[in-house]
Amino acid sequence: MTVTIERPPAKAATDTVLSPTYTLTAEQLDAFGDEMDAIRQRVIADLGDVDAAYIRKVVKYQRGFEVAGRAMFYLPPLWPLAVASLSVSKILDNMEIGHNVMHGQYDWMGDPALNSRMFDWDTMAPAENWKYGHNYMHHTYTNIVGKDRDIGYGILRMDEDQEWRPYYLGNPVYAFLLMTFFEWGVALHDLEADEILAGRRHLWKGENAPIFRRIRKKMGKQILKDYVLFPALTGPFFVSTLAGNAVANLIRNIWTFNIIFCGHFPAGVATFSVEETENESRGQWYYRQLLGSANITGSKLMHVMSGNLSHQIEHHLFPDIPARRYPEIAVEVQEICQRYGLRYNKGPLHRQLGSVAAKIFRLALPPRKSAQESSDANAPDEQTTAA
Repeated sequence: MTVTIERPPAKAATDTVLSPTYTLTAEQLDAFGDEMDAIRQRVIADLGDVDAAYIRKVVKYQRGFEVAGRAMFYLPPLWPLAVASLSVSKILDNMEIGHNVMHGQYDWMGDPALNSRMFDWDTMAPAENWKYGHNYMHHTYTNIVGKDRDIGYGILRMDEDQEWRPYYLGNPVYAFLLMTFFEWGVALHDLEADEILAGRRHLWKGENAPIFRRIRKKMGKQILKDYVLFPALTGPFFVSTLAGNAVANLIRNIWTFNIIFCGHFPAGVATFSVEETENESRGQWYYRQLLGSANITGSKLMHVMSGNLSHQIEHHLFPDIPARRYPEIAVEVQEICQRYGLRYNKGPLHRQLGSVAAKIFRLALPPRKSAQESSDANAPDEQTTAA
């Protein structure tokens, strides 16, 4: 499977006729795209030793937390500390290292251990499947309803334009289960469960055959490592170590789910139709990434633990730039947004999370009819009136 990390489309003039979704003129969109290009080119030209030292330092800390956590499982009184240490290790591996390395953010270093084509992470999702579904599908079609399968992950209703069905009454339950088993959900995502249930795809045959094969292999490896091998190494503490590994995975799942959902689905995040993104120009692509994302404000530690996906806006604008650069880029992006009168969606974790939860519950219910629709529905038809 060949995966191409999405870049903005080739420079082209913006169509003069734009969808109502766009608040900028064609000329403004072109200028906006040029300003985003300038940021990208400047940062790429500046990458060097400081960026390389940063990611290697994060890897060193991640490994240290893992070794410490696994060692403390041999001392039962330290079980809570062991779980905490292992949880930090798994979060760093998933967010600041795995996600960002597999985006190709450090390919320029020439280090095989940090190369997007070779790296694999400590989670159930096979790297090859994830890079296609995330790097290509999601980052190419970000927030395009009908193309971006990350809108609802095939099981949730997260946008008004998703047609409501009685199934969605379970939206809050599905969201809770997805959060709890998030690494499993991400692993199974590329099988396209909704297509399987509709009878248009087979679980393990046809186009799903290689995807399913990689999932089965990776899940077997992860289950063996976390729930058999490492617990067995602690001998009489097998059960407590197994439980510790399970809790660490749960903590990582909950944290990752919340960071990702707060970057994609809080109030104010825009979605787009397939029709209005056809023949999309460079400026329109950047515009869609900006309005289809949201940031989470917080401390430097929070940003590191989120893989800097707390700067989801900058990540969608520049997915292959090292994420440690997003805080500095964010200052420029906000200034540009102010000049163009564009909303820059940001807020603390609790506010973004509350907004996401409200949306999950609200979209579980059927859409309310507008006043005009209700009036039309209640109006007597002509035959009744004539009678």
